[in-house]
Amino acid sequence: MPKRVVVLGGGSTGEAFAAALRSHDDTIEITIVEREFLGGECTFWACMPSKTLLRALEVVASARRAPGAAEAVTGDPDRERIFWWRDQVIDNFHDEDHVTFLADRGIDVIRGSGRVVAPGRLEVEGDELPFDALVVATGSSAAVPPVEGLDGTPYWTNREATTGHEVPASLLVLGGGPVGCELAQFYARVGSRVSVLDVADRLLPHDDEEASQLLAAAFAEEGIELRLGVTIERAEPGVRLRLACGEAVEGERLLVAAGRRANGEGLGLEQLGVRIEEGAVQVDERLRAADGVWAIGDVTGVAMFTHVGKYQGRVAAADVAGRAVRADYRAIPAVTFTDPQIATVGKVAGEGLAEGRWRLPARLSTYERPRREGFLKLYADPRTRTVVGAVAVGPESGEWLQQLTLAIRAEVPIDVLRDTIQPYPTFSEAVYFAARNVSIDGGREDE
Repeated sequence: MPKRVVVLGGGSTGEAFAAALRSHDDTIEITIVEREFLGGECTFWACMPSKTLLRALEVVASARRAPGAAEAVTGDPDRERIFWWRDQVIDNFHDEDHVTFLADRGIDVIRGSGRVVAPGRLEVEGDELPFDALVVATGSSAAVPPVEGLDGTPYWTNREATTGHEVPASLLVLGGGPVGCELAQFYARVGSRVSVLDVADRLLPHDDEEASQLLAAAFAEEGIELRLGVTIERAEPGVRLRLACGEAVEGERLLVAAGRRANGEGLGLEQLGVRIEEGAVQVDERLRAADGVWAIGDVTGVAMFTHVGKYQGRVAAADVAGRAVRADYRAIPAVTFTDPQIATVGKVAGEGLAEGRWRLPARLSTYERPRREGFLKLYADPRTRTVVGAVAVGPESGEWLQQLTLAIRAEVPIDVLRDTIQPYPTFSEAVYFAARNVSIDGGREDE
């Protein structure tokens, strides 16, 4: 086991690795190098602020769909109180709690940008820091598409959109992926006129098509304009996007939400034999990038989710400590926190999979009237008769779908799910019905 480990990047992933490694060994010297805030993108500019912003308006919208509660909900949301709440959640851009968390575990922190200058040596703001093992956890940054004129146009990325106090009269959202959809719905609900533009012909193009259609219908009901399947030719002075068809779209603000790019370049890692492709550090199943070098989180490009980064941090820590471990990505859950939520886990496409579907059961009736559409799709491997994937659309689907995340990892037979007692009335009850309808042994659709 190395005696001196340096972690380049102190976001959620870097912190998770350091804490996990300390749990394996209480003598190893661990140092985190961070150029911004400990806690990183997730804590201050992404997961935490965005979900806090969404929550208040989700509660209002849910109440307005529930007879009895709807009559009690009057007036407009208080924008400043929503932003105040967000600021409390991100500790007003202070990371002292993270400093304390690490200090309590004997983990040192150095503030500044780090770069490898030679094997075993990292330079941080002019000072050298030796290491026996290096863990790269530098995350990712907002990807900006190569649109002519965009570099001369003022625009937001997720950072400005999740941490500001401005509600523009109109907002153009460039990108219909999870970030674009979540922020489009927030700003529409808080008073902006929102248009979403994407070259793809549907929202969430990498997710289930039916889920995409339900979200598009929800957006249409809320007055969010969708311009999908369009090509942006150039950005023009002001906030104006010229489409390939010749039409121009204007707004007060522009939000670029076109995905993420791994931050693996410019760190001097090539000197250590690390291979980098399109910004992503290439790793094996133990998260090793080269001898004595590990990479974890978004910078690997494997799956850009905080929970995957933390998982990789635990795997890498065990490997550094000499444990026999391998990362297992069969059951990666992903949730888009729109209203309705869209949750996916495991394998949901491919030849030979057996599918079972069920619309959301009675629980949805207790949430709202008229009840909206929602569903659970379950996928199984007919050869092994085990569940391999699932898609859910509905209230808090990211929560109740997680029994299927465990089922995938544990290789639970579909027959066990069919024989499992689900409580009534809950959303989880859909798991029984969908499992019963999986097209193994014919399945069936009756109540």
